[in-house]
Amino acid sequence: MTITLKPKAPLVVPASIQRKARLKPGDRVEFQAAPGKITIVSKPPAAAAADDEYTPEQRRIIEAQLAEGLEDIKQGRVSRRFDTVVEMLASLKAGRKTSPRRKTRSR
Repeated sequence: MTITLKPKAPLVVPASIQRKARLKPGDRVEFQAAPGKITIVSKPPAAAAADDEYTPEQRRIIEAQLAEGLEDIKQGRVSRRFDTVVEMLASLKAGRKTSPRRKTRSR
């Protein structure tokens, strides 16, 4: 597809080209330029930039919590799987040590 650049309008990537490239709103793209040539390269989702998202201390805490969770799974310290919310709530209620709070009337 060929388009004509206009003096006061930004360069727009036509919708049909975006569809062919499978670009969606919010995707990140990188522009690379050489004389007479512009290349647009889609960048991986934000997950690839996750290392920049946290400080080293935050990353250490997250890694420790993940390791602890994996150890719990290996040791079998996990709750059973619930197929419905009703099953989960029934399990939580059955495990209560105190009676549920009663509603009080407002005067």
